[in-house]
Amino acid sequence: MTTLLLIRHGEVIGIQPPTFRGRLDLALTDNGKRQIALTRDHLSRHEKLDAIYCSPLSRCVITANTIGSAFGLQGTAHAGLIDIDYGSWSSLPVSEVEQRWPHEASLWQTAPHRFRIPGGESLQEVAARATDALADIQQAHPQQRVAVVTHDSVIRVLLCHFAGLPLSSYWLFQPSPCGITTIKAGDTVAIPSINSAQHLLLA
Repeated sequence: MTTLLLIRHGEVIGIQPPTFRGRLDLALTDNGKRQIALTRDHLSRHEKLDAIYCSPLSRCVITANTIGSAFGLQGTAHAGLIDIDYGSWSSLPVSEVEQRWPHEASLWQTAPHRFRIPGGESLQEVAARATDALADIQQAHPQQRVAVVTHDSVIRVLLCHFAGLPLSSYWLFQPSPCGITTIKAGDTVAIPSINSAQHLLLA
């Protein structure tokens, strides 16, 4: 059984006000850098990590390498862990998308599993590549503890997968920056914690 720590990257520009960021390579905020340092310190006190993987976007690479530094590890980028492709919505504020694509924006909120973002991905495509990435990681690290630094969209679809929930449950989960979700995956699956973020209240 592999223990997977799914960690969302630190806060970046565009989280507030809400913007469709997706694959834009955005800079971490000062608060995001603080969140990453707190996460590194927390994990170094309470965890043993054998490996760390990440999305290839810089916000995840920096988060992974900062956390990994406490364990003598560097993040290994995996393309399957990249954020959802928001296509025509990329870089646009949510409020603008709601004005320009009212029907599509409503579907995205109410039935995301039955919708493809204009010029972008469907949740089924995100889930397929993300679960393949996790299968690769599990195969490479049986009986080990592995951190996986990725995006809220990827964590949501992976939680649906491991919890045996349909993709219509996508909005049920709300991964916060540097929140930690623990999954034990092998012949059976257990999810001991979802979006643990108490460590971010320190200092």
